[in-house]
Amino acid sequence: MTGPKPIAIFSLRRAALACLSAVMAVLSLAPAAGAAAKPVILDTDICDDIDDTWALALLLQSPELDCKLVTTAVGNTEAKARVVARFLDRVGRADIPVGIGVKQHDGTHRQMDWVQGYDLSTYPGTIHQDGVQTLIDTVMNSPGRVTIIALGPLPNIAAALEREPRIAEKANFVGMHGSIYKGYGGSDRPSAEYNVVADAKACRKVFTAGWPITITPLDTCGLIHLRGDKYQKVLRRNSAITSNLIQNYRAWQADGLKGERKGIDAANLARLVNNQLNSASSTLFDTVAVYLAINTDLVRMEQLPVEVTDDGYTKIVEGAKVINCAVEWKSLDGFEGFLVERLTK
Repeated sequence: MTGPKPIAIFSLRRAALACLSAVMAVLSLAPAAGAAAKPVILDTDICDDIDDTWALALLLQSPELDCKLVTTAVGNTEAKARVVARFLDRVGRADIPVGIGVKQHDGTHRQMDWVQGYDLSTYPGTIHQDGVQTLIDTVMNSPGRVTIIALGPLPNIAAALEREPRIAEKANFVGMHGSIYKGYGGSDRPSAEYNVVADAKACRKVFTAGWPITITPLDTCGLIHLRGDKYQKVLRRNSAITSNLIQNYRAWQADGLKGERKGIDAANLARLVNNQLNSASSTLFDTVAVYLAINTDLVRMEQLPVEVTDDGYTKIVEGAKVINCAVEWKSLDGFEGFLVERLTK
């Protein structure tokens, strides 16, 4: 009988080691027994891209983090608050207050179909009309340091700093912002990343404030996709978290397709949405910012002097404020395994 070929044995060993590495990465992130959860505020431009909803789901599934407030940023922030409130309500987390951020227009956003008929007055928890002031009060009244996790452009955080600069003395900032060595799609050319270029002035104010800053630029967050069995585990889980997440993914996909293909009929729309929904996630940029609020073991960090330019680039400039930047993955597979484990537990 012919034995297995050496190359096959090598491939099996390599696959086994990769699997073991992913498992160890997940186990290393288990919270220490008795460790106090870190108080956090989530500032999100949810509804513009679906990755914010994935990041919110990850945050709610992370016992290391104690979410004190979610504020909505950019555009019609009141409409966005309806998405946050309904999601929290549906997954049993109406204990978390929702703050309406700086409103820029009365228009619509891509997940609005999911909240048709849902009114903020029905939220069992607290809705704050002035989310910026609530953010300030949450930070200033906290007995310990609060971590602000920002997933979008920064008009809310800049406004908070303008009203009360002392929040920088009592908070840490973690954000999904910028592009250091790599751009969109892993390009070797840095990009003007959306969360920065959309409001470069606000980003500069936040990046030059006195708090410790950690960011996931496109170098790391731009590589996150769930495909194959990893994605299918989330799709098939059907828990309160995953079912509401996938419902939002469906609404976001459908709205985007209707915008791209004017006059598309219902049958073709459903077919195209299902094709995407059943195959893979979109790029899950924002999930990495939530991870960095917990741990940095899976990424290579560099402390870099970063300056925000008027045209929305984040450049290394001598003399600029030093920022902790997650510039490369040590284990991308480990992070994907961590993300799936958290979402499906």
